[in-house]
Amino acid sequence: MEIGSDEWSHLLIAGARALGLELTQAHTRVFACHASELLAWNRVTNLTTVTDPWPMALTHYLDSLAPAGFIPENAVLLDIGSGGGFPGIPLHIALTGLRTTLIDASRKKVSFLRYVIRELRLERIEALHTRAEELAGRRGQLGRYDVIVSRALSAIEPYVRMAVPLLGADGRIIALKGGVPAEEVEALRLAAGNGSLGAALSLRRHAYTIPDRTSERSIFILERDR
Repeated sequence: MEIGSDEWSHLLIAGARALGLELTQAHTRVFACHASELLAWNRVTNLTTVTDPWPMALTHYLDSLAPAGFIPENAVLLDIGSGGGFPGIPLHIALTGLRTTLIDASRKKVSFLRYVIRELRLERIEALHTRAEELAGRRGQLGRYDVIVSRALSAIEPYVRMAVPLLGADGRIIALKGGVPAEEVEALRLAAGNGSLGAALSLRRHAYTIPDRTSERSIFILERDR
């Protein structure tokens, strides 16, 4: 299988449909351009350890699209720790009307993101070399975002604390994670409810699997508790 082949495209379209999202070949062509540029840059800049076409389609693109159903139309989206552009770039390509900001602490990764945004001629999307804590100190950023998302997580709680100041009044924070022990989920639920994460938040957990992958993954959705 090659990136951009009919087989690669059909894998993405079928996998997205299983997640409840309809893709077209026009979408997968843009994904293929992104993937090709990612691999070219990866030879000199550490952007990904997943380089084979099949696992790239599953691990990077389909997994990035998993939360699409939880993102409102025309949302202002922030991707924290975007790295090679995941999940922000696939979501921006697949969902019309998004206004997207990608941030990363690595200058080299942000250089790639800015380059690929230009090469793909993507609109209403920017990449910033900053951390979430620093972004919150910039003018006009507090409470700006409708949706804040991240896949680059070692732990959910620190990420939520960073995200809360940037979250709009009716916004939601989305975390994509692998298997999480039940006791960790309950601890997160308690911390969200008692306000120790920076605001009183309600927590939902949505389990999903990627086609041809047996391990279960989770989408954690946190919203301001009303």
